[in-house]
Amino acid sequence: MTFDNAELVLVGLIFLWAGFVRTGLGFGGAALGLPLMLLVGATPVYWLPIIGIHLLFFSSLTLVKSLKKVDWAYLKRSLLWIIPPTLVGVAGLLSLPDDVIVVFIYSITIFYAITWIFNTKITSHSPWVDKLLLILGGYVAGTSLTGAPLIVAVYMRYIAKEYLRNTLFVLWFILVSIKMVTFVIMNVEIDWEFSLSLIPVAAIGHVLGIKAHQSITQNDEAFKRWVGGALFVISSFGLFKLFLS
Repeated sequence: MTFDNAELVLVGLIFLWAGFVRTGLGFGGAALGLPLMLLVGATPVYWLPIIGIHLLFFSSLTLVKSLKKVDWAYLKRSLLWIIPPTLVGVAGLLSLPDDVIVVFIYSITIFYAITWIFNTKITSHSPWVDKLLLILGGYVAGTSLTGAPLIVAVYMRYIAKEYLRNTLFVLWFILVSIKMVTFVIMNVEIDWEFSLSLIPVAAIGHVLGIKAHQSITQNDEAFKRWVGGALFVISSFGLFKLFLS
């Protein structure tokens, strides 16, 4: 994939933003970055391996000194419900037409945006709803790596706040590893050079997100409301553009 200079600048800013969100919130780098990447160009199957490489790299950095602050017991239990639909989602990503996947990504992003704009939390109050959200989150993660808000809604119920972000990073590492192995097995073309060249840019966002994490979590509602509004406009425009093409 070839980008002109203006597009390269936009891509750099998007990956900086994704890195910031990933460490600032502890989740959502792909969910808040992928819709923007699709507007620049290329297909989901082009961007998702690049996002996956970044997730593996930065998750590893974050977890090197934090593995003791991971709720391994709940993580293991939840993976039984998350991994099977993730595999189904990856199969769908590789077999369904690109336009179908793009519509899915923009639609799920609009759903997230609306919940954030109106401060409507995705919550569960029963074990069977927990399992349903984990299954849906796994499928969405397998299809587009944007299933974090669904899974986080469940994890927040069972995992202590000081363990939540690190446990999520381990989960993303596992899910992305599964996805990347599948890409390699299925001979999906991966732009390794472009991905690696974007790591220094994403690293700036990564560091800024770490520094801003406390402030973001203390102003969670306001942050999500502004981001949700922007995502709603961007994803609606993306759908409109797709249907006109």
